[in-house]
Amino acid sequence: MQRKYSQFTALMAISKATLLAIVKNPGSIFFSLVFPLVFVWIFGSFGGGGGSKYKVALAHGSDTSNALYAQLKKLPLINITSYADTALQRADLEKGRLDAVMFLSQSINDTTHQPHFTIKLTSTSASTPELMQLIPILENASARLEKFMNPHSVNLVSIEKNVYTVREYKQIDFVLPGQIGFSILFSTLFGIAFTFYNLREQLVLKRFYASPVNRLNILLGVGFSRLVFQLLNVIVLIAVGNLLLGFTLAHGTVTFMEMVGLSILMLFVLMGVGLIFSSIVKSDATIPLLINVFALPQMLLSGTFFSITVFPTWMQTLCKFLPLTHFNIAMRKISFEGVSIINCWQNIGVISLWGVGIYVIVYKIFRWE
Repeated sequence: MQRKYSQFTALMAISKATLLAIVKNPGSIFFSLVFPLVFVWIFGSFGGGGGSKYKVALAHGSDTSNALYAQLKKLPLINITSYADTALQRADLEKGRLDAVMFLSQSINDTTHQPHFTIKLTSTSASTPELMQLIPILENASARLEKFMNPHSVNLVSIEKNVYTVREYKQIDFVLPGQIGFSILFSTLFGIAFTFYNLREQLVLKRFYASPVNRLNILLGVGFSRLVFQLLNVIVLIAVGNLLLGFTLAHGTVTFMEMVGLSILMLFVLMGVGLIFSSIVKSDATIPLLINVFALPQMLLSGTFFSITVFPTWMQTLCKFLPLTHFNIAMRKISFEGVSIINCWQNIGVISLWGVGIYVIVYKIFRWE
């Protein structure tokens, strides 16, 4: 007797085979599970679970033995630091790296014989938004101290502020350098990886290799075209930002040229990463996966869209190992602060170390066929 064909069995077999194909595809797992989990982890780490931290320097001569200072030290949102060099302190204040300088003092009220605390805040127009958020935090801490020390709610704490004007720090001054880094990162990785993979698959590289052309010239020729194209993008971004959006070029043409020079260095480093990916993949479907594994941490942890100060301290240390972090830091120093590219040698050194390591790997694994 012939057994009736089961549509349900066929449905289950097709579903099982399709599910196994999805599970075996690393790209589907990465983009559907790992990718969202990384986003959740990174954005969930903002402020260590408690919002942004405000960097406040303690002015020389402040009274650190009183109860108010002890109360402020406990606040998780305020990072109280001190500067041995007052010139450096002032420079950081004017560049927006420091939100305020705080002077604490204590006196005794002659009438009530109660202690009276004074907080004097000095800030600049570069940190006005942060200062406006910092003052309510200080007021809340002061109110708690007053309630503890004086149940009759006598005003025990005074907050005074002094804000002086410096060069305006606009949102575009933070955003544009990050977007340049973002553009360089993805366009270079995708462009180089897919270009060399396709040249290898079509045996073009093999033919080049057999020709009298120097092998280094072959790599440089393809790389140079990518370099020129990407530099045009960088130039357009800076020009549009400066002419239409008020992006700051501290020293005009000199600053522009230094930003372009730094972009060239970063481009060469990322070209090496693209060459590595093109050499190790078995199919072009794997290239986007590898690029995202490398680029996702760069995009989210390097200060491209938001400052790395929103992360807890241990995570900020991790961020400083990434080359794009140092690229973003150096670009912002050069453009807004007017720092010479030579004085960004630490950031350039980290990027260069990445470049050396990457091209050692390229030398070992690059394939012509």
